[in-house]
Amino acid sequence: MRKWHGNPWAILITLSLGFFMTLLDLTIVNIAMPSMIEQLHASLDEILWVINAYVLILAVLLITAGRLGDVRGQRTIFIFGVATFTVASLLCGISQNPTELIAARCLQGLGAAMLLPQTMAIIVATFPPQRRGAALGVWGAVAGVAAIAGPTLGGFLVSAFDWRWIFFVNLPVGVVVLIAAFTIIPSVKQERSHRLDLGGVLIATAALFCLSFALTEGQRYDWNIWIWLLGAASILLLVVFLLQQRTQQENEPLVPFSLFRDRNYTILNFIAAAVSVGMIGMFLPLTIYLQSVLGYSALKSGLVMAPMSVISMFVAPFAGRLSDRIGGKFILMGGLTLYGIGMAWIVLIAEPTTNWPAFWPALIISGLGVGCVFAPMATEAMRGIEPRMAGAASGVYNTIRQIGSVVGSAAMGAILQNQLASSLQHEANVRAGQLPAQARGPFLAGVKNAAKGGIEVGAGQSGADKSVPKNLPQEVAGQIARASKAVFDHGFVTAMKPTMALPIVVVLVAALSCLVMKRYVRQPEAQPTETVEAGA
Repeated sequence: MRKWHGNPWAILITLSLGFFMTLLDLTIVNIAMPSMIEQLHASLDEILWVINAYVLILAVLLITAGRLGDVRGQRTIFIFGVATFTVASLLCGISQNPTELIAARCLQGLGAAMLLPQTMAIIVATFPPQRRGAALGVWGAVAGVAAIAGPTLGGFLVSAFDWRWIFFVNLPVGVVVLIAAFTIIPSVKQERSHRLDLGGVLIATAALFCLSFALTEGQRYDWNIWIWLLGAASILLLVVFLLQQRTQQENEPLVPFSLFRDRNYTILNFIAAAVSVGMIGMFLPLTIYLQSVLGYSALKSGLVMAPMSVISMFVAPFAGRLSDRIGGKFILMGGLTLYGIGMAWIVLIAEPTTNWPAFWPALIISGLGVGCVFAPMATEAMRGIEPRMAGAASGVYNTIRQIGSVVGSAAMGAILQNQLASSLQHEANVRAGQLPAQARGPFLAGVKNAAKGGIEVGAGQSGADKSVPKNLPQEVAGQIARASKAVFDHGFVTAMKPTMALPIVVVLVAALSCLVMKRYVRQPEAQPTETVEAGA
């Protein structure tokens, strides 16, 4: 590979492969949730922590890792990140219980945090300004494809092999990226010295942990006073963090406030967080709906959502090149709007008996939207950033985007569980009258207990059939099992619709915020007058 050493496009491919792994693991886990719940004997709450642990560590350490790249060199930290991520993927795949899996996901998040901000910083350092937009467009397109490809690839792996293969698949990719990083990527270490703001790291870590724990565990603890205190503590710590960062502006803070003097960069940080809420928020309830309500396998669930991935894959490169020519403001706005419309369409038609072809028109529209989101979003965010600030800008941008993922997954989990608790009880009350008198009380108690303890989504049942007497006639037992399935199916759909309203509204608000962006005016290319005169 020596002939490829330093080649900009070979570097971009290497960075994109590493970037793809980290983002794929944000969504690929969702499709395997029912399988992991069943095989690891885990609760929904524990599996939500399998998702949130990764996102939490990633979000907390992104800015720190970006600064560390300035200190030790982006190539060095990128290589360490890929190696850590690859080893952690192996540990995830061989985990024997939820605790081991959550711990391995934390390590995986550490590796992702180290490698991810280096990708954008190395791109900015490698490509000249006139080609940087196209390169960041490819980088952004990879983000979009990874976000959507997770359910399809995950569905195939879970169905053909086992849920563990959603992690094992990272191993060959990680090895290839490591070899390419050593042989292709040159060192881009900055000459001037830097320091890490350790105080800022600690405060930000505490704030994010309090927020994520409160949102994820709220339903389990009945939203008691301690949960609300954790939420209040996260807000207080955020205020302390901003005040602390204000005092550090002359000493290389974690968040240089000067970055936000660029209006587009500021707006696009908000949009990036909103897109994360919209993407992560959509996949959680939709994945459970396809598998546990409609009864599809993991592979079929992934194939049902495949049109969105395929369409976005083809659209994204064109959106990136077009953004480099005319600017990404209205391309991004149109993409967000299309994605929101597609998701709203799915919510409207989703019922316990909806057949899969009915979803494809909505998913095609969503795929067109996703293809027009990630490339222009990355291009416009970094367009006005000076190369010397690329590391800090990349760290802040990706951190805020991942905070959106933390809030999105945690909030959606909390809202979904809260909605399920009430909708299942309502459905049980409706159907209990159709059961024999001796089964009604235990049936209702079973639904109530299942709702309080975290719904066993993988089973596709309300849990009521586990609490009725075992010595009932076979006909009555079958009647109870059918009632339990109906309670879950109708209760989940009832809970899913208002839950999915949150990401749809957030995405549409992000689309409207594009109106505030400054429109890009392409500057005419400078004529090589000096060269002509020198030649004359």
